[in-house]
Amino acid sequence: MKKIIFWIAVVFLAIQLIPINRDNKAIDKNNNFVDINNTPENVKSILKNACYDCHSNETKYPNYSYIAPISWAVKDHINEGREYLNFSEWGSYNKDLKQNAIEKTISTVRDLQMPLPSYIGYHPKANLTTEQRTILENYFSNPTIK
Repeated sequence: MKKIIFWIAVVFLAIQLIPINRDNKAIDKNNNFVDINNTPENVKSILKNACYDCHSNETKYPNYSYIAPISWAVKDHINEGREYLNFSEWGSYNKDLKQNAIEKTISTVRDLQMPLPSYIGYHPKANLTTEQRTILENYFSNPTIK
């Protein structure tokens, strides 16, 4: 039994040496959603608290994201989130991609699919109220979003 515990500890310590890239790309205001659309402060605050860690290049990595294998899962979620929607790259999206992202954002926020419950558990600020969800839905329904 001691050998098993020893080897589990060795493997756990060894995997800490496998790095993940936590670098965020620089933000280009010409591509950044909130800058392009001159997003109101109340909406910007909601987006930054509930969406930006996974859906932008402004990720703030929490302490637990420095411990493998948790760090791998966190990075995988961030990569997947950015793949679906990256507010920092909004200006590079074509019209169809933007429209699809807007529609998907409205439906996932309205249907309580986003933010993910697993994210909310560790980030209480991301737990959107009904009012905040309505604010986002109304904002993204605005036809002037570019």
